[in-house]
Amino acid sequence: MNYTEAIKYTETRMWKNGFNGFDRMKTVLAHLGDPQKQLRFIHVAGSNGKGSTCAMVSSVLRCAGYTTGLFISPHLIKYNERISVNGTDISDDDFALGVTLIKEACETTGCELTIFERLTILCFWYCARMHADFVVLEVGLGGRCDSTNVIDAPEVSVIAHMALEHTEILGDTLEKITAEKAEIIKEGCPVVMMHQDEGAMQVVRAKAAAMHAPLTETAPGEETLVSATLGLQVIDYRSRKNVKLGLFGEYQYRNSALALDVIDVLIKKGYSISEEAIYEGMEQVSWPGRFQMLCQSPMILLDGAHNPDGAQVLKTSLETYFPGRKFRFMMGVMADKHYEEMLQIITPLAESFTCVAVEDARALDSDSLAALIRQNYGIPARDAGSVAQGLELELADQTKDQILVIFGSLYQAGDVLHYFKEHGLMA
Repeated sequence: MNYTEAIKYTETRMWKNGFNGFDRMKTVLAHLGDPQKQLRFIHVAGSNGKGSTCAMVSSVLRCAGYTTGLFISPHLIKYNERISVNGTDISDDDFALGVTLIKEACETTGCELTIFERLTILCFWYCARMHADFVVLEVGLGGRCDSTNVIDAPEVSVIAHMALEHTEILGDTLEKITAEKAEIIKEGCPVVMMHQDEGAMQVVRAKAAAMHAPLTETAPGEETLVSATLGLQVIDYRSRKNVKLGLFGEYQYRNSALALDVIDVLIKKGYSISEEAIYEGMEQVSWPGRFQMLCQSPMILLDGAHNPDGAQVLKTSLETYFPGRKFRFMMGVMADKHYEEMLQIITPLAESFTCVAVEDARALDSDSLAALIRQNYGIPARDAGSVAQGLELELADQTKDQILVIFGSLYQAGDVLHYFKEHGLMA
């Protein structure tokens, strides 16, 4: 099949059908020669910051000379973004070839797979084909039942920041959600966990102890943000001084502590990663759609914050970089998210809202969002309909001294990046 046909095939089932075990995946993988058994993984779970952490670890490993695969979700513009090796996305031809082989394996074995399962297997197939030394593997949802958890013990299991999310699937408390995510911990496999809510940490500690898995916790007392500008952040962490970080956002220096501890665990395991590679990789890291500056004049910031925890770290970053300022916001959000809590956090900084809806069945109607903001918060809010229409209105109205902040969904972030690239508007 060609690339278009491969995308159509990949999308033929919804992700919510996927929580029914790993037998089908293992059968298909065996038919493909078990590519996952040829690979070494860094397996990363969490609610917020896991993607950024994956990007940092991947960047450092590449700079250390390792052929490094990266699996992330969701994509912002194109499915290919989810699977990359050494910073280059899987090509259309390889995507089509891999999906063709997966389809043939499914037909031969009689197994049916969900979208995310197909993409996970495609990652394993492609990274094995590219002889990757490492694959930095981001969990899609949860951990226990996530398709990425089909792997055997990784080199390191990583637990990023936890927050209430997908409560209808993962549980209605932070401890229940953490228990689901902590199921990526395997017998004897080192674990690195971000220091956070004590309840979440106790769950991870108990799981690590039960699995005889050595546990490293980040040390907030040894994290220092030396300087932070929209161009660069500089951090000290443990014994490392003046580490330049190529990601914006006040919260990223906490994610960087997690990434650095992961790298140190790999060094202890005997992998060759020089200090030069660590410093270079942290400075060169890129992670689009996360507190990303799209334009400088007028200033436009894009952030994928899509839950209350993400909204809080976005607010903290805005207050850090622009103390005392008010902002124009463009917001599009999924109806199954805790968007009212997000608004409670963000509205104190708001001058106005432009409300949009991405083209997804889960999207909250833009007119409903605008009405809620006007009624509950008394802030001017207009219904713009689509993301493109919202951008056109904002670009026409924004003056040079105003700051537009776009947030609410990673799907919206993808639509925004696509629009900016198509119209030649990137900074």
